[in-house]
This record gives sequence, C-alpha cells and structure tokens, in this order.
Amino acid sequence: MFRSSITHLRSILRGTTGLSAIRTTPVRHSHGGCESDAEFDARFEAYFNRPDIDYWEARKAMNDLLGMDLVPEPKIIVAALKACRRLNDYALAIRFMEGVKNQCGSHEKEIYPYLLQEIKPTLCDLGIDTVEELGYDKPELAMKTIMIWKNKS
Repeated sequence: MFRSSITHLRSILRGTTGLSAIRTTPVRHSHGGCESDAEFDARFEAYFNRPDIDYWEARKAMNDLLGMDLVPEPKIIVAALKACRRLNDYALAIRFMEGVKNQCGSHEKEIYPYLLQEIKPTLCDLGIDTVEELGYDKPELAMKTIMIWKNKS
C-alpha cells in the first residue's frame, strides 16, 4: 500500500517538473476535459433549448452556470429565459437575471447594460421585467420611512 502511494507520488512529481506547452486559445475544463469558449456556449445553449427540459434540470444548469467564475454570454441567457418561459416559471427567470447581475461583480456598470441591451428584445417578447423594473435592485429596508425611524432612536 505504502509502496504504491510512493510510486504514484513519484509519477505525479515527475510529470509536474516537465515543461508543458502554453495554450493560446481559451479553454474551460469540464468533467476532466477541455473545451473552447464556443463549445462551452454551444453546450449550455443546447441544454437550455431542449424541449423536454424539466424544472430540476433548468435550475441545476442555472446553478452550475452561476457557480462558475464567468458572466454568461447573451445567447445563453436568452436560451435560459426561453426555457423558463416553456416551464412557465417567471420567478426562476427573475432569479436567474439577479444571478447574472451579481456575476458582473465590480464591472456591473460596464457589463450589465450591455447584457440588457442584447437580451432586451427577448425580455419584451417573453414579458419578463428586469430586476430594476421590479425594484429588486434596492434593499427592501432602504425605504425612507425606515431610515427616518432609525435616525430618531
């Protein structure tokens, strides 16, 4: 047992000391393999465009997508919103849009308006309001009446 672990460790260390080729194309690692950005986008777009997608699969894919360190492309967002429409789940669409906005992070002022510009026709076609139109971009307790009450005490 101990000998096999030493042999395995030696082979790992031997592999890490060699020089590896530098990749010039962006890749994402998925389930042990590498895929380009275009392949990644096509995979998620095809997944959301499946006519037989169910609630759990849509939520799982959105959770996986928003769990990555990236902002989804507009075509993926459009496919996800259309999947929400097929499932008749308005709340999921709004939550997904909130997650996309949060993924923009410190670059929200540059990235989020671009995303809204690109997906606005789809939002209008599907009748989905933006997070700002619903007032979800401001905390509920930030209303003036609450703030005045806090200042009096």
